[in-house]
Amino acid sequence: MGPDTNFASGSEIRGYEALLQVADLIVRHHHVGELFPDLIQHLHDIAIFEVAGICLHDPLKNTLELRMWEGGQLDDAPSELPFENTTAGWVWEHQQPLAFPDLQSEPRFSTCLDTVRGMGIRSFCELPLTTKQRRLGTLSLGSPERNLYGENELRLLMAAAQMAALCLENVMARGALQQEKDRLQTLLEINATLVSNQAVKDVFPAISASIGRIVHHDIAGIFVYDSSSQSLNAYALTSPVTDDLQSLPLRHSAAGEAFLAKELKIFEHEQLASMNHGTVEKLLSRGMRSLCCVPMSTGKGPLGTLNLASREDRAFHCKDIGLLKQIAGQIAIALENAQVHHEVSRLKDRLAEETQYLKGEISSTLNFEEIIGESPVLQSALHNAQVVAPSESTVLVLGETGTGKELLARAIHRMSQRQDNNFIKLNCAAIPTGLLESELFGHEKGAFTGAVTQKIGRLELAHEGTLFLDEVGDIPLELQPKLLRVLQDHEFERLGGTRTIRVNIRLIAATNRDLAARIEEGEFRSDLYYRLHVFPIRLPALRERRTDIPLLVRYFVEKFSQKMNKEIERITTETMHALQNCDWQGNIRELENFLERSVILTDGPVLKAPLAELAETPLISSGSTLIELERDHIVRVLRETGGVIAGVHGAAIRLGLKRTTLQSMISRFHITRQEYAD
Repeated sequence: MGPDTNFASGSEIRGYEALLQVADLIVRHHHVGELFPDLIQHLHDIAIFEVAGICLHDPLKNTLELRMWEGGQLDDAPSELPFENTTAGWVWEHQQPLAFPDLQSEPRFSTCLDTVRGMGIRSFCELPLTTKQRRLGTLSLGSPERNLYGENELRLLMAAAQMAALCLENVMARGALQQEKDRLQTLLEINATLVSNQAVKDVFPAISASIGRIVHHDIAGIFVYDSSSQSLNAYALTSPVTDDLQSLPLRHSAAGEAFLAKELKIFEHEQLASMNHGTVEKLLSRGMRSLCCVPMSTGKGPLGTLNLASREDRAFHCKDIGLLKQIAGQIAIALENAQVHHEVSRLKDRLAEETQYLKGEISSTLNFEEIIGESPVLQSALHNAQVVAPSESTVLVLGETGTGKELLARAIHRMSQRQDNNFIKLNCAAIPTGLLESELFGHEKGAFTGAVTQKIGRLELAHEGTLFLDEVGDIPLELQPKLLRVLQDHEFERLGGTRTIRVNIRLIAATNRDLAARIEEGEFRSDLYYRLHVFPIRLPALRERRTDIPLLVRYFVEKFSQKMNKEIERITTETMHALQNCDWQGNIRELENFLERSVILTDGPVLKAPLAELAETPLISSGSTLIELERDHIVRVLRETGGVIAGVHGAAIRLGLKRTTLQSMISRFHITRQEYAD
C-alpha cells in the first residue's frame, strides 16, 4: 500500500481499545460509587483531563446530582446542580455535547463555568449519558491545557459516554432490583416481628431497625389515637425525645395534621421551625431537620401515626412513600389486634377477679348458713331487715364486733331484687388507709408506685348488686366526700384516672362505732352520716339475748364434731350455764372459737369446755365504757399470748377476730407493745 493509505493512529487504536474496556465495565459493577473510578481510569486512555464530573438526573426531585473527581480523589458527597445556566442542564435537555477549547473566551454559562475556571481549567467538554430507554445525565471532563477535545477526541468520548451510559443503566437497574428485594425483605421481617407473641411496644425497636436499613432515620415513634381525649398518645418510642410526653393535640401538631388529613406528610426544617409545639421544639433541639408522619388505619378507621425523624435535610423521598404506607398498614393491623386482645384479656381478668373474689367471700364467711336465735330482740332486727330488703334504701347495721352484721347484710341482699347479682364486701378497718381508696374506687395503671396494672375497685364489682361496707365508721375523713358523691350521684373516678364511671349499687353499711360521737369529734361528716342513716338496724349483743346461747352452742358443737370426726352427744348443765352467763365481749365470733377449742379438747361423748378461761375474765365495773372494756379485754388477751396475734394460739383466735381486724383495733385503740409485753 502507498503512503497515503488511511491508517488509524496509535492513539486512536488505544482509544478504541479503551472503549472495549469501558464496555467490559457493564457486567463488572453493581454500584455507581464503584463504577465511576474505573470509568475515569479507562477514559484517560481516550482523552487528557485533570478533573471529571458525572451528573445523574433524579426523576423524583427533578434535579441533577454532581459527583466530582479531582486529583485522583472522588468526592463522595454529591452536590445539587440547577438546570438553568449550567452546561449539564443544557446537555441533558438538548442531548448534544458541548466542547470549549478555551474557557477564557467563552461568554455562556457564566455562573457554572466561572467555578470551573476557578479550578484552573482551560479546556472543557460536557457529554450526554443516554441510552435508548432513558436520559441518565451527563459526563464532564476538564484540563488546564488549551485546545483539547477536538473532533477526533470528541467522537471517541461520545462513544465512551454511550458505553458509560449503558454501564450506568445496568448498575442502576441492579441497584433498583436489590433495593426492591431489600424492601420486600424489610416487609417480611416486620411482619414476622409483629406476628410474634410480643406486644407492639416491645418489638418496635426491632421494627425501627428494619425500617432504618431502607429509610434512614434517627428517631421513630408511634402515636395512637385516644377518642376519649381527642388526642394522640405516645405508644412506643426509640428515642428519649418524647419520654415525658403524655399526648399530642390533633391540631397544631405534625402527627395530628397527617392523622386528620389521612395522608402521609413530610415536613422539612423550615416547616418544623414554624410550628409552635413542645415536641417539635425537642426534635429541633436534637438536630432533627426532616420529619415524616404516616397515618395508620384499618378497615375500622384511623388508629394513629407512624413517625420518622432525621438529622438530614430532605431525608424522606417519594420513593419511600409506598414502603412506609405498607409498613404503617402492618403496624396498624398489629395494633388493632393488640387492642382487641387487651380488651378480651381485661374482660377475662375482670371475670376471673370477680369469680375469685366471690369464692374468697364464700370461704371467708362465718360458717353458719342462717341466723340462729329466737330471742325477741333478734327477731325484731330480722323483721326490720325483711321489711327494708325489697326496697333500694341504704341500710346501716349497728352492733358490736362479732354480732353478725355481715350475715344480716347478706340476708338483706338475698331478699332483695338484686339477689342474682354480686354481693361485694369491704372491711374499711382491715385495710390500711393508703390502700383503702384503691380497694374501693380502683386505680389506673401507673397511678402510684407499684400500680403496674389497672385494678377494678369494689364499687365497680358491685355494679347492679350490693356493696357492704363493714366498719364504715373507720373510713378516713379525706375519703368520706368521695363516698358521699357515690351515694348522691352514683359516679366516681378511679385513682389516677380521668374517666367518670357510673354505677348502680345498693349500699349496706355497718359499724360498731358511735357515729354521732365521731361527728362531735370531727372524725365523721354529718352529711355522710345522714346518707347512711336512712334505715338503721341494731343487732343485739350476745349478752342481750342469752336465751339464744344454747341454740348457738349446739349448732357449733355439731358443726365442729362433724368436721373433726368426733361424736359428742352431751353438754353438761354446768357447762351450758357457764356459757350462758359469760358476757362474750367478742359476741358470736368469740363463742364460736371457744367452742371449736372445746371440741378439739374433747375425747369422749361429753363436751369438755375449758371453763377456767371464762373464770379468768375480770369483773366489769359499771363505770367503764364499752370501748374501755373492749380495749382492756384485748390488752389482757395479748398479754396471755405473749403478744402473738396470728396462729392457732394467737390473740386473734382467742378473741374470735380476724388477724387484720385485731391489728386494726390495736391501732384504733392506740394499744402499745409496752402495755402487753411487760
